[in-house]
Amino acid sequence: MNARKHDTRWLVSVALMAAIVVLLANTPLGLIPLPIIKATTTHIPVILGGILLGPLAGGILGGVFGLCSMINNTVAPAVLSFAFSPVIAASTTGASGAVKALWVAVGCRMMIGIVAGWLWLALKKLRVSDYIALPVVGFVGSMTNTVFVMGSIYFLLRPEYAQAMGVGMDAVLGLVMGVITGSSVLEAVVALVLVTAIGKVLLHVPYLRPVRAVKEN
Repeated sequence: MNARKHDTRWLVSVALMAAIVVLLANTPLGLIPLPIIKATTTHIPVILGGILLGPLAGGILGGVFGLCSMINNTVAPAVLSFAFSPVIAASTTGASGAVKALWVAVGCRMMIGIVAGWLWLALKKLRVSDYIALPVVGFVGSMTNTVFVMGSIYFLLRPEYAQAMGVGMDAVLGLVMGVITGSSVLEAVVALVLVTAIGKVLLHVPYLRPVRAVKEN
């Protein structure tokens, strides 16, 4: 009965975090205006979910993030929507393109929570302080999003990306690396700050302690 109660708490906690992901993904609350870019915050609850509820929860929350991205890119397509919408990709490159877009939109976002969850567990086993572990996981979790998405676009959708950006194939690597080392670093710094600030509070919420204990052991 006690284990079932803990599992119920875990499910409820995942559902609440998923609702926050959906809210951020579909409202301006998911963006923070910076001098150079608008940093997304949608992946913050994904990272926090991996920390508080474990890698499985992080993967689920990342999947919710990815589904929201996929729907938004299908309903309101932009220049790079071919990489995030299986529907748009299928209309241009067929079934293989749809599978690639599904991986970029959903699979890569699932990796955010999975990497964050396992990295947190590894740091805790090494007895790393929360004040160090939280910013590290926040930064790495955010960079995981960019590296997996842009890396997958480079290896799976390079011709389509080059055409969409109006550049030659030899210029794609430079553009991809520019994104990874440029605006994504600022976004990762934002994630570092928010995950540290919010995570430090949530780690002391009594309700979440048994949830973490059940899923980490």
